[in-house]
Amino acid sequence: MKKVSLYEDLKNNAYPGRGIVLGRSEDGSKAVMAYFIMGRSANSRNRVFTEDGEGIRTQAFDPGKLEDPSLIIYAPVRVLGNKTIVTNGDQTDTIYEKMDTQLTFEQALRTRTFEPDAPNYTPRISGIVRSETEGFHYALSILKSNNGDPDECLRFTYAYSNPKAGEGHFIHTYMGDGNPLPSYEGEPTLVEITGDIDTFTDKVWTSLDEENKVSLFVRFLDYASGTYETRIVNKNV
Repeated sequence: MKKVSLYEDLKNNAYPGRGIVLGRSEDGSKAVMAYFIMGRSANSRNRVFTEDGEGIRTQAFDPGKLEDPSLIIYAPVRVLGNKTIVTNGDQTDTIYEKMDTQLTFEQALRTRTFEPDAPNYTPRISGIVRSETEGFHYALSILKSNNGDPDECLRFTYAYSNPKAGEGHFIHTYMGDGNPLPSYEGEPTLVEITGDIDTFTDKVWTSLDEENKVSLFVRFLDYASGTYETRIVNKNV
């Protein structure tokens, strides 16, 4: 697969929806995680990321304008031991709870399907990073309808071990804007990861469509020690 610029990929898509990037930092020392949300409706745009323990939650920026909390208020990031879970919905909790009872990432997601937001049937995208003293590996998953048919759920999981420095994989919910919104297609995109956490965060944020972007989470994890740095950017401040 050809490696592409994450920043150019984002600039060329006005509405990728929600997206997850997992990979290794340019200097090779950190596991990199990023999650962003976008919105077209006032309800979707009325959100911010806030820290919640070792993870984050979405919250209404203006609680008085919150119309429907389902599908937009959830914990995108949770940490279970040496595992960091990143998703675009409340399946974060499903993965956390099922893996805490010794089920696998894939087994946990077998209990879920795509989102019930007809006619889009937004895919559920999920990622997990498992860190060890000597390194780390990660996986990405997508649960989506069969070309808009809600009677069939297509399930794909992609696992990556020993990722190369400066490389990662990017998956998102939509191929672009539309009505209904077209679900993501194909394998996660192989992308370049450049710079330190602040440079990476700034480049991702500025590459997202100005009108549609809402919030961005970035974490650089020292997999050997378990220490990490986190950045959160919210359009609503």
